[in-house]
Amino acid sequence: MSGPGGTNGQGGANGRGAPDGTAAQNDATAQGGASAHAGASVQGRASRRSGLGRRFKRFVRRGLSGVRRVVRGTARRGYKRWRRSIQVRIVTSTLCISAIVVAILGMFLMQQVSSALMDGKVKAARLQLDEGLAQVQRDRAGASAENGNWLSSTVDRLKARSGPSGLYEVYIRDTTEQYVGGYATNDLREESIPRRLQEELQHAPAGSRAYTYGKLTYVDHRPSERGLIVGGRTGQFELYYLFPLEQEQHTLTNVGRSMAGVGIVLVLLLAAIASLVTRQVVIPVRLAAQGAQRLAAGRLEERMRVRGEDDLARLARSFNDMAANLQEKIGELEDLSQVQRQFVSDVSHELRTPLTTIRIAADMLYENRDTFDDPAVGRSAELLQSQLERFESLLADLLEISRHDAGAATLDAESLDMRDLVLRTVGDIQELAERKGSKVVLQLPGEPCMAEVDRRRVERIMRNLLVNAVEHGEGEDIVVSVGADRDAVAVAVRDHGVGLKPGEGQMVFDRFWRADPARARTTGGTGLGLSISREDAQLHGGWLQAWGEPGAGSQFRLSLPRVAGAELRGSPLPLVPPGAGDARPLFAELEAGD
Repeated sequence: MSGPGGTNGQGGANGRGAPDGTAAQNDATAQGGASAHAGASVQGRASRRSGLGRRFKRFVRRGLSGVRRVVRGTARRGYKRWRRSIQVRIVTSTLCISAIVVAILGMFLMQQVSSALMDGKVKAARLQLDEGLAQVQRDRAGASAENGNWLSSTVDRLKARSGPSGLYEVYIRDTTEQYVGGYATNDLREESIPRRLQEELQHAPAGSRAYTYGKLTYVDHRPSERGLIVGGRTGQFELYYLFPLEQEQHTLTNVGRSMAGVGIVLVLLLAAIASLVTRQVVIPVRLAAQGAQRLAAGRLEERMRVRGEDDLARLARSFNDMAANLQEKIGELEDLSQVQRQFVSDVSHELRTPLTTIRIAADMLYENRDTFDDPAVGRSAELLQSQLERFESLLADLLEISRHDAGAATLDAESLDMRDLVLRTVGDIQELAERKGSKVVLQLPGEPCMAEVDRRRVERIMRNLLVNAVEHGEGEDIVVSVGADRDAVAVAVRDHGVGLKPGEGQMVFDRFWRADPARARTTGGTGLGLSISREDAQLHGGWLQAWGEPGAGSQFRLSLPRVAGAELRGSPLPLVPPGAGDARPLFAELEAGD
């Protein structure tokens, strides 16, 4: 019986325990899910708040950066305006100085007005105090010994004199009564009387007067106010008059506002006057500057309008005289230049016919030089032939210069590879370089350097540069470099000869200029090659520039746009060769290509 019962009881217990454990487990799972859901919600809200905070910070940063850009732009424009306008500087300086002066004068006047107002208030208060003390003496003499309320009656009588507006408050006390306070009007607190004023009257002799400034407080809910407190002593009694300063403060405030308004208007009027006065001076100066700019642009007929007989009128007349003289001199120079160009052109053309005849005779003598019995005659025929060749070259250069001067030079452009032109020109002067002991080193890129150029003119430029390098290279190597970028091509010819002195980089392109006049020409040059080369480069819209240092050699750089006539903004090759040392001469020689 017990076994089965125990089994049943145990089984019943187990049967009941299993559902209870499952329910607890389910409750724990549910609580865990709720906790996880609550945690996820908290994390979501935190992430949203964090995202909003980041967006707000980004918005604030963008706003601040925009404000900074606006402030910097405004400051930059204002500074630029300040530097470029005399009128703005004068008006701004007048505005600042007048504002400082008006502020100082305003402070001084306010101080004087305040002192005068307070001094008058103190004098009136003292007179009122003297009358009050006399009234106290009379009331004390007329009061009977049994009448102890005469002080209250005296206070009321003194207060009645202030009128219905209450110009002052009154406080009186008997110094022999240590435990009884004084009598005051309109619920005035005894603390309104400063302790230092009471002590001053206590230690002062009878009949003394004193005053100070303090704060008047009341028993009721009226606000405290600043006031003037005067006190006096007669016998054993101390009498105080307390004058509110609200009216005086209001008066000073109105005076200050009026002075501030008047000062602002005065400063603005001074600025306007300064603007009008400076305008009368600045406008003629601006007109003179504009006229000078037009003169510099070539408008030689520009003149200023003359008004009156003052200094500005004399300036205008002097400017007009200068412009007239300048126009006259430039006209004379233009006429002289035209005559010179015409003379060179006419002489060059007129020499063609006799030169052709002389050339025919010289060729005949040169071809038969071996048949002459006298060797000196044969040598003379050879010299005549070489000098005629040089003369023909000089005549051709003069004709070319006259075409450039007359603006008759034209450009026959075609698309060519600059490397081919360089190779062809180097081949032409190779024999001359070998005679001089120089070696030509080529530095050519691997890709084509195409550009729209006039073959004849570019070859002439290259030939002049190479012959010049051989002439002055002192037998050292000559380096020819070619470079190109998106917009331009360039050729640089570098020698290691005598070089150029400071300033000669500009003169080297002058006609018939020679670095050393005592140096003989060994290649038959005419002295016009580099000048014609620069004209040819400018006809392409390019540059021909020179760099050099004494003893370090020189470098000539030709820069041409890829499209003929396009604007050239830079060069693919440097003007100063790498490792040349001090790059300072670069800035002195850049003008040679202008």
